Amino acid sequence: MPASQPIHVSLVAIPEAVVSTLSGIFDVMNAFAILPESDGLPAAPPFKVEIVGLSTGPLELASGVPVSVQRAIADVSHTDIVIVPSVLLGGQGWPKGRHHQIVAWLGAMHERGALLCSACSGLFLLAETGRFDGMPATVHFGYADAFRAAFPQVPIAEEKVLVVSGSREELVTSGASMTWHDLVLYLIARHAGATTAQAVARFFALQWHQEGLAPFIVFAGRTDHGDSAVAAAQAWIARHAAVAEPLAEMVRHSGLSERTFKRRFRIATGLSPVAYVQRLRIEEAKRRLERTEASVDEISWLVGYEEPAFFRRLFRRLTGLAPGAYRKRFRIPDFARGRS
Repeated sequence: MPASQPIHVSLVAIPEAVVSTLSGIFDVMNAFAILPESDGLPAAPPFKVEIVGLSTGPLELASGVPVSVQRAIADVSHTDIVIVPSVLLGGQGWPKGRHHQIVAWLGAMHERGALLCSACSGLFLLAETGRFDGMPATVHFGYADAFRAAFPQVPIAEEKVLVVSGSREELVTSGASMTWHDLVLYLIARHAGATTAQAVARFFALQWHQEGLAPFIVFAGRTDHGDSAVAAAQAWIARHAAVAEPLAEMVRHSGLSERTFKRRFRIATGLSPVAYVQRLRIEEAKRRLERTEASVDEISWLVGYEEPAFFRRLFRRLTGLAPGAYRKRFRIPDFARGRS
């Protein structure tokens, strides 16, 4: 796109928006004027980013920090990219219909060719347009269950960092909070080139979450299913996941036959008993990797696996990282540890 026609980006501000995501996206996409000169960078800023909302002026966001809405949506008849930043859900969940004017505007912008993008939980607002029905998407894993309940027609994969869908690849969603980095870098690479995206990432020390979000997700088995026999087995195995014969013990604590237990357990939790135990064991292994000096082989034995090679394969399959890489990524660095 010629330098005289920068790509117009509308960053949506609503009272539920999170200031860190909104301001981070705004600063990074507006930063081209301060980037050091480098080969391959555009001669002029490729984006024009504006904060838009129902009306202009100060707007208090979810944290109580105000931002200034620069343009009212009624004055924006066309835009190239719309981004809805993270939103904070209250105890009552997402308030459908509260922002019907903005939802109508989002639909109109999509019809006129705009990309619809969400960072983290911003998908809650975008989903009200109906444009994501049947389209793969991602959302913060902490809000995944709430999103499925509110918008069952939108298939989500919360372990994914970025999902691009739509016939024009015009529906772009990013996952947990800081994956707005990936969203912004993707948009820069798509519209201004990979070299430009690399320069921005280098300047701000942004990183792509190429391993996905599985390493960040803490497994918590479903307990709201109402099956008391399965719940009894879950409660016991949560304290004894490293036991030698977990299935037999779970069956014994359920009071059911093995065949009936397996069927009811899958219905109640969505997982087979073996898969459930594997996830509990891997969660315990993650904590030990983060907090102890124990070797990977020792941790394998402590969580219930006598064969370290099998443990390593399982750990990588469920988290996306090898145990050693996980420890390096998530362990608190020495300089941040308290002194004894």
